[in-house]
Amino acid sequence: MDAVTQPPVIRLNPEDGVVIARQVLPPGTPVGGGVATAVRIPAGHKIAVRPHAKGEPVRRYGQIIGFATEAIAPGQWVHTHNLAMGDFARDYAFGQDARPTEPVPVPATFQGIRRADGRVATRNYIGIITSVNCSAHAAELIALAFRRNPLTGEDPLAAWPNVDGVVALTHKTGCGMTQGEPLTLLRRTLGGFARHANFSHVIAIGLGCEVNQIGGLLEEQKLAGRLRNMAIQEMGGTRKTVQAGIDFVREVLGEANAVRRETVPASELCVALQCGGSDGYSGITANPALGAASDLVVRHGGTVILSESPETYGAEHLFTRRAVSPEVGQKLVDVMHWWEEYTRREGAEMDANPSPGNKLGGLTTILEKSLGAMAKAGSTNLVDVVRYAEPVTKKGFVFMDTPGYDPVGATGQVAGGANLLCFTTGRGSVFGCKPTPSIKLATNTPMYERMEEDMDVNCGTIVTGEETVQQVGERIFRLMLETAGGRRTKSESFDFGAAEFAPWVLGATM
Repeated sequence: MDAVTQPPVIRLNPEDGVVIARQVLPPGTPVGGGVATAVRIPAGHKIAVRPHAKGEPVRRYGQIIGFATEAIAPGQWVHTHNLAMGDFARDYAFGQDARPTEPVPVPATFQGIRRADGRVATRNYIGIITSVNCSAHAAELIALAFRRNPLTGEDPLAAWPNVDGVVALTHKTGCGMTQGEPLTLLRRTLGGFARHANFSHVIAIGLGCEVNQIGGLLEEQKLAGRLRNMAIQEMGGTRKTVQAGIDFVREVLGEANAVRRETVPASELCVALQCGGSDGYSGITANPALGAASDLVVRHGGTVILSESPETYGAEHLFTRRAVSPEVGQKLVDVMHWWEEYTRREGAEMDANPSPGNKLGGLTTILEKSLGAMAKAGSTNLVDVVRYAEPVTKKGFVFMDTPGYDPVGATGQVAGGANLLCFTTGRGSVFGCKPTPSIKLATNTPMYERMEEDMDVNCGTIVTGEETVQQVGERIFRLMLETAGGRRTKSESFDFGAAEFAPWVLGATM
């Protein structure tokens, strides 16, 4: 479809005091209402279309994104030099906007892998989890023995085409850590991966003397009988442990390969929603398009998981209005209060986010970023709020408390059971999250064309007028079904997903 001639700016809401540049705008460019740009405006950045006095709130999406730090005249560039955070009252109005979700008349399907316990997988890996950093290298050596050689093309798994790979998930903690919440959180994350439907078999490898003892992990997470566990000190050293791990994988490859894909309903989708390297277009194109796709997932009976609590801060009152009960709404408010106290204790501020790359892309405050980020969750009811890496059991839109750092957030979502991940990016993040496939959604066409080998979907067609948000959302939903059914994503073609495993580290390092 050819691009449609569009005005030079995008106005998102009639109440907004700013508009967004579609492309770089030179001084003197008319932007509507008799206003012209006073200076050069970068693509994706904001231009004032009415005067703002110092201290006056500035609105985008019809919501407050910050307060003018000096008088702003129409036509001026609005960014970090004249816009900053400020306190304002939020009306949580628990459940006020909650509405019944209309199911689709004919549910969609995909080709999934039905496990013996009834759960549905989208991939079929053999996993190796580690209790501590000290066992990471041994785990990686086992996985390396089954990795395809990119130079020779030799593939040790060629005889087992239904096995997607052997992946080692390593981390930098597990010892020198405090008991209590830090250890509980790590074990909950490892337990979630050990139980994940996308793993047919799992090995757990420890050193033997670490704080995070494998025995404690098995007991606390009720993993006895679900995995093969090994301790390097008990096995007689690294070489013997690695050989035992390789032997175990070879032993189970035939059983792992015996799976077959079958037609399953789209209600089996559990989709993690992520964004990284956001820009001024994120809240206009990729995020709302993913939101439209999220609504389709929920209407088909599936689940979507939004996370990144610091990137919801300032917009949480819009989610509490969609909560199915006051209790669910209050859980989200409590999460935000925890983060306020946590950042205060650490000598930080919630507005330390956006990142430098976000600001270069046109995002000024965390309020503005949050309002755009929340669009990924669509418009359905908030049915539950869960802690980091907790199992997600409710169908519909669920919020998980995680940091804003993408690998940590995604790790928690996958531990919670996500069997598919959709990741929007404006600056160009490259990301995978084994054992869950990751679909990359580009917010703008120039970046998509520059990084096409990494991006699965171009949402920049919304800016050019070639497609609507709903049309791109339907395209994303179809790709979700195809990917869940076995189609490889761009990140999978580069074998991303093992190094990105990043459990949330809390507490002191001792």
